[in-house]
Amino acid sequence: MHDRSLLLSRRSLLRSAGWLGAGFAGSSLLPRPAFADPSVEETYPVLTNLVYDYVASGKLPGVVAALGWGSAPPMQIARGTLALDSDVPVDLDSLYRIYSMTKPITGMAAMMLVDQGKIELDQPIAEFLPKFAKMQVQVTPDGSITELKPAQTPITLRHLLTHTAGLGYSIIQKGPIKDAYEAAGLVPARVSRQPIPVLGKVKTLPSLAEFADKLAEMPLVYEPGTQFSYSVSLDLLGRIIEVVSGQDFDAFLAERLFGPCGMTNTVWQVSGAQAQRLASNYVLHDGKADLLDPGANSVYLDPPAFPFGGAGLVSSPRDYDRFLMMLAGAGMIGGTRVMNEAAVRLGTSNMLPAGVDLAGTWIAGAGFGAGGRVGLGEDAGTFGWSGAAGTVGFVNTRIGLRAGLYVQYMPSSALPIGDEFRKALLTDVSALKKAA
Repeated sequence: MHDRSLLLSRRSLLRSAGWLGAGFAGSSLLPRPAFADPSVEETYPVLTNLVYDYVASGKLPGVVAALGWGSAPPMQIARGTLALDSDVPVDLDSLYRIYSMTKPITGMAAMMLVDQGKIELDQPIAEFLPKFAKMQVQVTPDGSITELKPAQTPITLRHLLTHTAGLGYSIIQKGPIKDAYEAAGLVPARVSRQPIPVLGKVKTLPSLAEFADKLAEMPLVYEPGTQFSYSVSLDLLGRIIEVVSGQDFDAFLAERLFGPCGMTNTVWQVSGAQAQRLASNYVLHDGKADLLDPGANSVYLDPPAFPFGGAGLVSSPRDYDRFLMMLAGAGMIGGTRVMNEAAVRLGTSNMLPAGVDLAGTWIAGAGFGAGGRVGLGEDAGTFGWSGAAGTVGFVNTRIGLRAGLYVQYMPSSALPIGDEFRKALLTDVSALKKAA
């Protein structure tokens, strides 16, 4: 589709639906390199400035913003290189550790099984994993792991999808429960081949089945259905998918989602040939960027202990955009039906249990669906999540907008680029709406 047709299609979509509230004013448009697409960058000047500034200032070696409307191909605003010492430019086909952006993928895989009637949202998971039948809950969250009380509510699929199962997470919990998770190998993620002092020496359990069994032995942090608490629930969901579908979790995703969506570069393990496209990951501290996981010698070149449904995938901006395009198309992409529309609509809706406590959480004022945040009110229609290395991916199904930010640094809180990305995009799209 030609650039003018793309712009007209964007305006058509904006006429048919409202958009979010007011954004902020951007600075004047900075010079762009010769390889840039002027039509895209002139249409999104605030976002272009943001991407340019982060690279020109030396804060990040490379940044890719991927944008798309409806079923049109993705557009890119890209600056910089794969690493501080690299001359390979980043683009839509560069590879990134997407960490928790894996969670919406796992969530939508579960929604396929709900749509098939193989599992119900409010069905206790103990019917598939009996060891979860009689769970204990900490009397004091993050307190003693011996002062416990019986759980009053069984864990359900809905709880796993929305982080309301009461399960813990070693990156969230403190005290004895955190130590117990790490000692048991309940750490479904990896960062580097090099030892990371802050993480200690943690060895993850070798299979999803063993992970699920050991997790069932741990006390819950909260009573199921009462509190949003970020957790390993999407990793446990990978095991549920295996038991319910009769397939290995990674095989299920390959057959039912990655293949039909054309996601050829979304993998658990990066091949040697692909390593040349993998961005390096950095740790930011004290105004410095230290190499954490080099693309050419990444831990992601090794096989994972098992496919982590909460934080395990590497993907490209183009590939993840195809996942978002499928959601924007209500389950359709390129004439292929990947999911039924009802499953997509339900998975991108607010699925939180009634009365759940969101106070002080990351999603206060929002909803949560199948592994991702759901916008409410003027933000209605948005669904997506972010990753521990700074990536962001979301879709607005109401107007057909797809958006992704691709960077590689930890911790993600070290820079405000994620929030700035959303605000810059909002400003540019609001300007498009006014011009439509």
